Amino acid sequence: MSLSTVCPQCGAPVAAGITECKYCGEKIQVAAPPVQPQNQQPVQPQYQQPIQPVQQVYVQPNAYQATGINPAWPVKSKVAAGLLAIFLGGLGIHKFYLGQVGMGILYLLFCWTYIPVVIGFIEGIIYLCSNDHNFQVKHQVRLQ
Repeated sequence: MSLSTVCPQCGAPVAAGITECKYCGEKIQVAAPPVQPQNQQPVQPQYQQPIQPVQQVYVQPNAYQATGINPAWPVKSKVAAGLLAIFLGGLGIHKFYLGQVGMGILYLLFCWTYIPVVIGFIEGIIYLCSNDHNFQVKHQVRLQ
C-alpha cells in the first residue's frame, strides 16, 4: 500500500485508489491519468499560413555596387588634378577642376594668407600618391 495523497478534510495520508478517507469519511476524488490520443495529427491553427519553402534569388551586382564607382561621375585626370594643386593650389584651381566649387571659392578668399598655397601643395602630393580607386571614390570622379 503506497501513500500518494492526503485527505483534503483532515490531512491524513490516503492510500492510492481509495475513494473515502478512513478517518473522517470525506470523499476523495481520484485523479485519472491523462489520456493521450493515439494516431492523431497535430491541428494547425486556422490563422496560420502553411510554411512555404524559401526560394533563393541571386541578384548579380552591377559595376557600381561592386567597385563603388558610379558611371555617371565626370571623367577627370588624377595627374592634372595633382599638378594643378601643386602649381595653382593657392588659387584653388584644383578644387574647381574636381567640381568642388565651394572649396575653390574658399581657397580664392584666403589666397592672400598663403595658407591655401601650403595646403594645395600637400593636396597635390596626396593626389599623385593615392591609388586610383581611392582617388575616384573620394572625389567622385572617374579616371581617364
